[in-house]
Amino acid sequence: MLNVPVTMLLQLIRGVSGSMDKDGICHCVVYLPNNAIYLQQLEQLQNTAQELMGKYEQELSRVSEYAHAIEDQENQVLEMNSTLNSRNPTFLASSYEFPAFNLLRLELEGAQELVAQLKTNRRVSGVSDLLHELQSQVANASLTLKLLAESDQRSFRALRQEVDVLESRLHECEREKEQEETSIHPDPPLSPGSCAHGGLQKVSRPLVVQLNWRGFSYKSGAWGRDSAPSPASSLFWVAPLREDGRYFDYYRLHKSYDDLVLLKNYEQWKMGYGDGSGNTVYKNFMYFNYYGTSEMAKVDLSSNSLVLRRPLPGATYNNRFSYAGVPWKDLDFAGDEKGLWVLYATEESKGNLVVSLLNASTLEVEKTWHTSQYKPALSGAFMACGVLYALRSLSTRQEEIFYNRSHILCFEDSVS
Repeated sequence: MLNVPVTMLLQLIRGVSGSMDKDGICHCVVYLPNNAIYLQQLEQLQNTAQELMGKYEQELSRVSEYAHAIEDQENQVLEMNSTLNSRNPTFLASSYEFPAFNLLRLELEGAQELVAQLKTNRRVSGVSDLLHELQSQVANASLTLKLLAESDQRSFRALRQEVDVLESRLHECEREKEQEETSIHPDPPLSPGSCAHGGLQKVSRPLVVQLNWRGFSYKSGAWGRDSAPSPASSLFWVAPLREDGRYFDYYRLHKSYDDLVLLKNYEQWKMGYGDGSGNTVYKNFMYFNYYGTSEMAKVDLSSNSLVLRRPLPGATYNNRFSYAGVPWKDLDFAGDEKGLWVLYATEESKGNLVVSLLNASTLEVEKTWHTSQYKPALSGAFMACGVLYALRSLSTRQEEIFYNRSHILCFEDSVS
């Protein structure tokens, strides 16, 4: 577009009335004077204006490119801030001396000078406002770039110092942890089944694995791993009780823990005569309390066949002395590194917990220990390396293991 003062147009041209054709397009004829001087001035003015507008558009395009370059450099700064790949003290300072920053600064300064020169040309007064705005934007960009380089350089130095301090603390903590582990475990890790560790050292928080396959209404039961697995396989089993929380009739066998969690690759068997959740599996045989009696039962898991029933002398049954909050667990079987055990109570012991070591083949009692712990006051018990560990509830959501060796609130009866 050509911007020409109105007075000059009035002097140079004159108009005649126009006409409109059938398509609604207006037509008019402009007659220019024959004065060659006016025509030359008009042509010169038009060429100058077109040249200046071309330079203006070119500089505007360059400034747009500079803005994108500034944005790219800011992204690089953020990336440097997040990674801090180098610990070299001069690295951060030199990052802002990268040639791209210096080149960008020089180009912005040059653009600012060009815009100033264009603005001083009075023949482009029609675009002076736009050029003034452009000059301000370029100046602000230059100032922002300078402040960014100065302030972020200081911020990077401070951040690097903080990271160095934190890394030093982390390395110190790692050294202390290694020293602590070395003092606790000076020897190589023990092989599975070894009892040379000196007793139970740690118990994790309870983990929810899954609901049993029979559904939400089947809230009670037992599950675990073969207490004496063969080196070639690891057998996991699940034995939910019926909805009454007593009767045990179905169980599943899985070849691995992953299969148990994913409910796949299982064998499901029906038994139909178990009582309570005191089951355990030891050397591919399941042991449990036979329903409604004080008898111990043994089932061969390879064929799901009942191979042995034997009464446990003096043992109470039918929920006489079960654990607190765990009904029908009169006979509680356990297997560990020392053998097969059964935990129960008798009328003679007045409900106190009794521990017997069994012959896994014949279910005969080989040795018995009487404790001073009232079984209905306990929430459970288990065996590990021939040591009895008893549990009690602290609340509806928390239990503790207690034994009396070096802990005030604990109790331990060694039966090894």
